[in-house]
Amino acid sequence: MSDEKQSPEEQAPDVTPDGESADAQQDFAEAAGIDPFEVMAAENADLKDRALRAMAEMENLRRRTEKEVKDARQYAVSGFARDMLTVSDNLRRALDALPEEDRKNADAGIAALIEGVEMIERDLLNQLEKNGVRKLEPDGQKFDPNFHQAMFEVPNTEVPNNTVVQVVQAGYVIGDRVLRPAMVGVSKGGPKEAPQPQGEGNGDAGQTVDKSA
Repeated sequence: MSDEKQSPEEQAPDVTPDGESADAQQDFAEAAGIDPFEVMAAENADLKDRALRAMAEMENLRRRTEKEVKDARQYAVSGFARDMLTVSDNLRRALDALPEEDRKNADAGIAALIEGVEMIERDLLNQLEKNGVRKLEPDGQKFDPNFHQAMFEVPNTEVPNNTVVQVVQAGYVIGDRVLRPAMVGVSKGGPKEAPQPQGEGNGDAGQTVDKSA
């Protein structure tokens, strides 16, 4: 009868993912003179290789995603920070416009105003530093086009050639990217700088720079 329980011999044979039964593959391998165990070992090795490749791709994807998220967090404020540097520059210009003699002789009201502007400038720079923005200090360093923008040359035989001798506008970096290069004046006419031993850098010039900020 149709509802009778089938014997193990009458049950459906095991089928492999490619649609052939395991017995059929084994019979074919034996007929071709191939060791079925070698076939199975090769299939297992192939599956293991595919699994390892998939795991490696997932790990690479995870690392790339982590780096992209980190960069997005670190450099998302680049545009805003660059705009805030303009505010800081204007505060500094306002302070520098007041002669030192007038500052010394200023009455209590003017002195308090000056002190307040200086506090605002310091606080602004502190907040930028908390967000990864760091001021460059190029004065006295060898000119580095990665960090500095030469505005003019200054005849000076007392320091090595191409040494930064004047900073016109401060430069800043955010992380490992240049947010704004320092505008500087460089020396001309001095002796050539002696080559530095390999592995030694000059301040920020030894860093790896990304100018994409």
